[in-house]
Formats: sequence, C-alpha cells, structure tokens
Amino acid sequence: MAKVGLSPLDPSSFSRPEYVKVTNLALNLNVNFDRKIISGTTELTVEKIDKTVNEVILDTLDLNISKIYDAESNENLEYNLGDHIPDYGKKLTVQLPKNEKTIFKIAVGYETSPEATGLQWLSPKATAGQKHPYLFSQFQPTHARSVLPCQDTPGVKTPYTATISAPQEFTVLMSAIRDGTKKIAGGKLSHFVQKVPMPSYLIALAVGILESRSLGPRSHVWAEKEIIEECAYEFANTEHQLKTAEELCGPYVWGIYDLLVLPPSFPYGGMENPCLTFVTPTLLAGDRSLANVIAHEIAHSWTGNLVTNRNFEHFWLNEGFTVFIERKIKGKLESAASQDFDAYTHVTDLNEAITLIGKNSPLTQLVVNLSGVHPDEAFSIVPYEKGQTFLRYLENVVGGPEIMEPFLRSYFDHYKFKSIDTNDFKSYFQKYFTDNSNIASIDWASWLHKPGMPPVIPDYDKSLALICDEIFNKFVNWNGSESCPIKIKDVESLSSFQLKYILQKILEGPVQTVSNLQVLSELFGFDNIKNAEIKFIWLRICLKAHWEEKIDSVFQWINVIGRMKFVRPLYRDLYNWEKTKQLALDNFKANKQNMMHVSAYTLARDLHIEE
Repeated sequence: MAKVGLSPLDPSSFSRPEYVKVTNLALNLNVNFDRKIISGTTELTVEKIDKTVNEVILDTLDLNISKIYDAESNENLEYNLGDHIPDYGKKLTVQLPKNEKTIFKIAVGYETSPEATGLQWLSPKATAGQKHPYLFSQFQPTHARSVLPCQDTPGVKTPYTATISAPQEFTVLMSAIRDGTKKIAGGKLSHFVQKVPMPSYLIALAVGILESRSLGPRSHVWAEKEIIEECAYEFANTEHQLKTAEELCGPYVWGIYDLLVLPPSFPYGGMENPCLTFVTPTLLAGDRSLANVIAHEIAHSWTGNLVTNRNFEHFWLNEGFTVFIERKIKGKLESAASQDFDAYTHVTDLNEAITLIGKNSPLTQLVVNLSGVHPDEAFSIVPYEKGQTFLRYLENVVGGPEIMEPFLRSYFDHYKFKSIDTNDFKSYFQKYFTDNSNIASIDWASWLHKPGMPPVIPDYDKSLALICDEIFNKFVNWNGSESCPIKIKDVESLSSFQLKYILQKILEGPVQTVSNLQVLSELFGFDNIKNAEIKFIWLRICLKAHWEEKIDSVFQWINVIGRMKFVRPLYRDLYNWEKTKQLALDNFKANKQNMMHVSAYTLARDLHIEE
C-alpha cells in the first residue's frame, strides 16, 4: 500500500516537481563535530511548471527548521510540516510569494538531527589516525532529505553550489569542483561548484584529516595519511580506466575524477558521487586485484549520473548498465575471457540472492513496485546482475558489441542530463534498431516484469572457469587420507578472481572437514590474506564447517568493516548456527551505533530484530 502523501511519480518522495520544480541549490552550512549536526541555510531556486500552483513541496527527515523566507526580499514564508512517516520523513509545503513571477529563491534555515540517516559521524578511534573525528555522507537512495530540504527524487536534477564551514585543520570535500578556501575565525570556509545537473542522492560531503596524491591529469586519491601511499599504489590505473570508459561511452563531462578512500564503516564498495567517488578500504588488496570496482564507479559517470533512473523502481537502469559497462572496460583492459569469467561467476551470486529473497518475490523483477516498500529494503544485487544479463542478452540479439556499443553512445548522448524510466529505454532501443529483425524475438515482459532468474543466461566463455573446475574437483574428491592433490604449481598462476570462484564452489558444495580446510588454508595462506573478497568467502566456508577456532576471526572482521556485501551474509551465517546465534545478536546490538543507517537497518531485518 502506498504511503499517504507520497508522490504518484515517485513512491519514495513527497515532492511534486510536475507542479513546482527545484532548479538549483545553494548550500551554506556549518559542520559541528561536538553536537554532531550540520546547520545553516539551503537556498532553493524553484520554478512554477503549473502556473496555477502557489506552493512547493519538499522532502525532509528530522530537520529542525527555524525559518523559511524569500531569499530576495527576506520576507518570511508560510510553511507546513506534515505528519512523520517512518523512513520517509515529513512533507514540507512552502507557500510561494504572492506575485506574478514564476521563478523564486527560497531559503530554509535549519539544523540536522544528530541521528541524520544520511550522515556518519565517526569518533577518532574509528579512523586510521585515531586523533580526530570524521564525517561522511551517504544520500542514496533517499537520505539527502535528512541533511537538506530538497525534492529528494532522482527525477529532479539540479546544479549546486556550496560553502561549508569546518574546523581549520580539516579538509572538506564534496561531489563538486573545489573552488577555494578562506580562513575565518575558528575555522575555514570551503567553496564548491557543481555545474552539471544531478539528483539529490549524488550530493556528497566528507570532512576529515586528509591528504591527497595525484593519479593522473584529472584525478587525485584522498585518504588519511596512514593509508594514502597504499591507496595511491592501488588505484594508479584510474586514468587508464577512465579513458577506456570514454571510448565506450563518450566524453566525460564532470571535469575531475577524484577518489576518497573512506574509513571501514562505509557500507558499499563504492559510491559514484560525481567528481568524488567514495570507495571502501576493503579494496586495498595490495596487488590492484580489486580495482575493478573503480571501473564500476567510473562507468556510473554515464550510467546513473549522466542518464539517471527516474525513480528507484527503475534502479536497474543505473546499476545493470553500470555492471555491463564495467565488464566491457575489464574486457578491453584485460581480455574477453576475463570479462566473460566475471559475468559467468556472478550468475551464482545472482541465484543465491534470488533464492534468499524468494524466487517468486516481486523484488526480484527488474522493474519493481516500491509502493509501501522503502528502497533500502529492496536493495540487492538483482538490478545489478539481472540487469547486466539482460543487456548482454540484448547485445547478442542485435549482433554483438560492434553493433551494441554505438547504440550505447547514442543512448547516453540522447538522454544526457535527464532522468528516464524503463519505457524510455525500451522505446529508444526499438527505434534505434527498427531495421534489425532479430529484436522481434525479445520477450520484454518476462525480462522486465517476471520474478526470479533471467529467462536466458548468455553463453559465456568458460575457459578460465574450466581451469578452476579441475582444481575444485581435485579438492572435493580428496578424502584427506593421503597428501593433498592440489600443489603449488596448480595455483600459482591463478588470478584472485579464479581463486574466489574456486572458494565459491566449495562454499556451495558439501560441508568440508576442518582438517581438509586447514590444509587448504596453509596452501593459500588464508589466515593472512589481504584480499577482502577472498577472505569473505573463506570465512563463510569456515562457519559452514563449524570451525570454532574461526569464530573470533569472523567477529573481529565484521566489527571493523561495514561493507554490507560482506557483513550481511556473515551475520546471517552466524545467526543460522546455533552456537553463534546469540553471539551474533549481542554483537550487533553492541556495535550498531558505529554502523551507517542502511547497514543497521538491513542487518536488523536479517537478524529478525524488531526495531
């Protein structure tokens, strides 16, 4: 059932941009670490689309509003805050000045709640330096409204400027071009300009004791000094990835492409904030083996940031396209076989996710219905992997990459700076390929609206997988009574992705004996493995085998990292083992205050905790 007062255009927003639309934002805000709040003014330029309407509707969540006024005349404006709807906040209705104008500048004075869902306030002990606090934001999907009054829907895209006041010793970064700093009494002002229109969920802020290193002519990496050199090494190929993406997608319009490596509590692998991608430190594998996540976030510069889903019911338009482009970048920089190996191995991940959600659940459709369902609750890898699979299928139907890739560039150029839905994509695809008779065979209804696994799994190149299958079979057919059949020479040429695939197959198979796993651990050095993807699957295998010695290792890791991809399955595994079920519940309750809102929210559901 739809929530009362939410928009018919976006079931996750109160705003009604079809009547009056926000066209620009100007932020003038102060960061207060002592009170864990942000305060100041957001100025919104709004335009009447329907000339008969005299109010603008905005989204807010736990904002303490002190004043709303006409920024040009300073005249106070009447406003009304609606009833609080859990997870969605309150509808803010502002009466527009009574004159003949159609464009207005409205200023809102306010402060955020210390529990703002879009902000993570870290104590010094949660940082690498352990001397200063740290602040970062995470607005996707609908948490911008907890930090600024806005039309918090991806259907509205605006440029923005910002002036942020923070203590002198801190560096302030945003998803915009840095435009200078100015010292003031007790702190400094940092100025930012973002000229390219973008949705509210891509506004981003980080404040910490940071350093940077150059990665190329338009990229820097930012991090705490304790890890900055490690980050500079890990992401040294960023410019190469960016140029490859431009060859596929067209010109990069955002000017700079910087990376910020956040503290470990960041819940995602990356967040594609324009000009400033946020990434997790779990990518620091020491050998650049996990830098493909950067290719994913770079791809978002077109798929999501330039062309955006109109609301989160069409999230696959952001994420399915991004995975599709990410793998094309991988194919061009490595090989077609590695591109296909990546896609093939993720079919298993997709199947596991769909089984967990429910094979008949409407949340496993590509296009979902979010009436009464918060986007955080619907979040999964389905739009990523099922969306990628659909696009790969479409590519095969029309005749291959050499035919599909010109379409992609045309699509990005046609819809740049716009927000669209699945019907827009479908119509443009059919029009572009109107002379291609093969497209008549596409079962759009099943792909877009049928739950469960994709109707077709493409015939991926499995050559790299076959090498892994041979090693896997040696291990699972070993009875443990003689020496291990897997030798160093068998594994020394494996990529980290191949090793991950072998471990995934072991995880999916019968429970292994602890003694056999001990031999495997010694062979691969799993106790000291730095690659987080491999460590994650290894710990799941240990829990499945009820290897009690590894319980402490699991808790130590999940209490340091916040990446949901790793933390949620490990918590579920702990919950499902009777010996560790209560330990998991107690550990979550003791540590949830250090988690981002989305992590705590989804983990509580996984652990069947009523909040």
